[in-house]
Amino acid sequence: MDLDFLAFEGPLAQRGIGVIAPFDLALERELWRWVPMEVSLHLARTPYEPVPVSMEMAHLVSDSRHLAAATRDVLHVEPEVVAYLCTSGSFVNGVDYERSLTKAICDAGAPDAVTTSGALAEVLQQLDLHRISVLTPYDADLTGALHGFLAELGVDTVASDHLGLGGGIWKVSYRTIAERILAADHSDAEAIFVSCTNLPTFDLIEPLEKALGKPVLTANQLTMWACLRRMQLPIVGPGQWLREVS
Repeated sequence: MDLDFLAFEGPLAQRGIGVIAPFDLALERELWRWVPMEVSLHLARTPYEPVPVSMEMAHLVSDSRHLAAATRDVLHVEPEVVAYLCTSGSFVNGVDYERSLTKAICDAGAPDAVTTSGALAEVLQQLDLHRISVLTPYDADLTGALHGFLAELGVDTVASDHLGLGGGIWKVSYRTIAERILAADHSDAEAIFVSCTNLPTFDLIEPLEKALGKPVLTANQLTMWACLRRMQLPIVGPGQWLREVS
């Protein structure tokens, strides 16, 4: 038997990202599209909560005790950073609470930590954005909490739209999402933020950025950007403006 292949040192050295996802995440496949070949994603989930997507759910899935437990579940595979992949859960209690979530993850043993809303804050600062439009799949109350989070960051929401969904967010078609992003745009908006890690957006970013001439920032995109940045790796996937600050 020819064993010449044994001369290779492979497999490719693996670098890991721990991902704490809400129990209802259905877009694992999209997440993998945001990372290079040498990066593996190691997922843990928050406990199931029998409530619709709402302010109540956002509070339940952002319990720091659950995040600490989920962090410990992924530490054995030695991730370089652990991400809390949830927009609403990381903005619902404001900026200080978002920071407390990254602390809880690090206190549980993670070498570094990111949240989706924290990644949004980083990108807004990096790109010097102060006026944005927003699209969410949430109801009006939860969307309003996002406006409040942005206001704490010194960012004005100049236009906003929401889909009012209590579940099944991953089933929304690209056509619907694209139409609502275009409708949410405003001449005063320097960028558009599309909230929710369960809303599919990967293939929409590049054509919409070309059409609108401004950044289209989405939840999974920003979370993976922040993780890769901490790992000193380049961004993968669409996002013209993010590549300039990666």
